[in-house]
Amino acid sequence: MAVKAAADRSYAGSGNGGISVFSSFTFFRPILALWLLIGAVFPLTSVAAAPRDMPVSPNTAGSAPVAVIPVHQSIESGLYKFMQRAFREAEEAGAMYIVLDINTLGGRVDTAEEIGELVRGSQIPTVAFVHGKAVSAGSYIALNAGVIMMEPGSSIGSAAVVDGTGREVESAKVVSHWASEMRSAAELRQRDPRIAEAMVDKNVGVSLPGLNRTVQQGELVSLTAEEAYAVGYADRVAKNLQEVKHFLNADHHPELMISPSPAETLARFLVQPYIATLLLVIGIAGVAIELFVPGFGLPGILGLVGFGLYFFGHYIAGFAGGEELALFALGIVLLILELFVSSFGLLGVAGILCLFGSVVMAAYNTASAVISLGIAAAIALVIIIIVVRLFKHRGVWNKFILRDELRTEQGYVSTPSKMGLLGQPGTAITPLRPAGTALFQGQRVDVVTNGEFIPAQTDIYVVGVEGVRVVVARKV
Repeated sequence: MAVKAAADRSYAGSGNGGISVFSSFTFFRPILALWLLIGAVFPLTSVAAAPRDMPVSPNTAGSAPVAVIPVHQSIESGLYKFMQRAFREAEEAGAMYIVLDINTLGGRVDTAEEIGELVRGSQIPTVAFVHGKAVSAGSYIALNAGVIMMEPGSSIGSAAVVDGTGREVESAKVVSHWASEMRSAAELRQRDPRIAEAMVDKNVGVSLPGLNRTVQQGELVSLTAEEAYAVGYADRVAKNLQEVKHFLNADHHPELMISPSPAETLARFLVQPYIATLLLVIGIAGVAIELFVPGFGLPGILGLVGFGLYFFGHYIAGFAGGEELALFALGIVLLILELFVSSFGLLGVAGILCLFGSVVMAAYNTASAVISLGIAAAIALVIIIIVVRLFKHRGVWNKFILRDELRTEQGYVSTPSKMGLLGQPGTAITPLRPAGTALFQGQRVDVVTNGEFIPAQTDIYVVGVEGVRVVVARKV
């Protein structure tokens, strides 16, 4: 009973205004409920900055590698073909994750769209690790990845469309299309689509609540790693690839580095529009000069090297095949035949069409190929005209034209001179109507009168000599 009484006193109070444990809980209960309500409505950490859960790979075997694919330099057609191979190798190796190691200032929009589709369609979870810059088309590729991690000091954004000269494209149609692609990529991965749109269109303007600032109209959104994390565009800030693997719970999984082969690296360089155009200039000018100027020399070698590198780059990049090479060879053969076979230009026209057709067919983009070919042909034509003028005495046409002259001043006489007959008497052997034959000192000579008829056996004399033409008249 004493124990029970003591217990009752401890819960019920002592009677002199003391506060019991029960009464204390009763007092704080409304405050606790209010605190829980506030916590439910306003979490301590904002949703935008909350790290998203890492994707779970279907292959968690200890031997499953983490495939690392570099997305460096410019984004062009050769990169897309390399990434196709890299994704295929990652799937064949049973990779746990594909990490896109991104450091690029952008490139071709159409190529970026194809790479984005490749990343979205991957059966292996993809992670974009931005360790330098993911600018322009590079930011689009990163947004298509399931997770984005950024190195401190890296940046993402500034995805305005520019032309070949670097000037910003003002076309509303082009800007709208690219902005919609960026929005859809952001929406696919549950990121704020307005920020992605503001990376492309400077007329949008957007509020960045995680940073307490607003990007005004006339500016493009570009985010550092910390800013991207604050607004939910980066899921982690990682110092290196090892931290990326740690966040993916793949510390003990091997790395599979898939890098471009030397041939793929060379092909990526050769298929760039400016380089491809230069190779076409060298090819067209070299082959044409070699055809017009006799002797297989430096122009012919350079021409074949130019065309060879053009087709090599496009073949390795996966754009050209055996058909384009065969068509090119046929064009060269037809041009050579045109020089020795009279075809009224048909063989030459057919050869040119074959050459141009093979170049266009081997290119990644038909419109770009036609433009490059037109520019190259114009430049090559100027070079050909200059070279042919300088070396016209060695032109192939000299094989078909007799240019040697045997002049009288040099002692060469094609026929004996008849000036000695001037004034000499003779006899018409045949009737002169007005031409005929006469006899002068026992020598038969073809003669002509001034229009009169002279019967045979008539005495005549020479009144004029004009080269081989001997003019006679009747002797009175």
